Amino acid sequence: LMLAAACCLGGLYVLQPNQAALLMFFGRYTGTDRGEGLRWANPFSTTRRISVRAHNFNSDKLKVNNLRGNPIEIAAAVVWRVADTARASFDVEDYEKYVLTQAEAAVRHLASRYAYDNLEVDALGNASAEVTLRGGTDEVGSALLDELTARFAQAGIVVVDAKLTHLAYAPEIAGTMLRRQQAEAVVAARAKIVQGAVGMVEMALKGLEARGLVSLDDERKAAMVSNLLVVLCSDHDATPVVNAGTLYN
Repeated sequence: LMLAAACCLGGLYVLQPNQAALLMFFGRYTGTDRGEGLRWANPFSTTRRISVRAHNFNSDKLKVNNLRGNPIEIAAAVVWRVADTARASFDVEDYEKYVLTQAEAAVRHLASRYAYDNLEVDALGNASAEVTLRGGTDEVGSALLDELTARFAQAGIVVVDAKLTHLAYAPEIAGTMLRRQQAEAVVAARAKIVQGAVGMVEMALKGLEARGLVSLDDERKAAMVSNLLVVLCSDHDATPVVNAGTLYN
């Protein structure tokens, strides 16, 4: 009786919340116990505890080339947990190392699929609808989540959340790209100013004609348009000049 009692006591074990026990009977997988508290299994079975709580890590800053071949620095935060304890234990050697390695590979592959920023603009300064790493936060996050889900499925691991935490040009091109962005911002601003100035000039000409205040020929209209555009598009305040003569002198 004492030997039988000792054998029975040998099958007792305790599980914490969100903890599972992998049960093996002489090398054969018999199941997973996901209960809580004091548990009992065959004394001859081997139990291995696995946490099914959510884990998270922040990847290292990786230097990769984006879609246009520019070197960038990128990092991501990944939240994951074990869903299939058998696959996590038997299909991969070490599922925690597997997660770290596959997450790095997924981030590298993601960076190569997108451009860092949309540098192509039209004549009006409007950017195209291309999804970029900096501008398409939701789309890029969804793509990263899908990429990690596909890679972690081999180990029975599900991805709870994944987001980029660091994104920047590599130091060797950061200065050049900053100057390019500044130049594009100036061009875009100028395009908006010219577009608005043309609209104001058109409104002024139509207003003069509608009210009959002054009658201008084509030459004088061209001169007026030129003067108004200079005033409206200039970086400095215009200096007023009073014409004491006639309209044509």
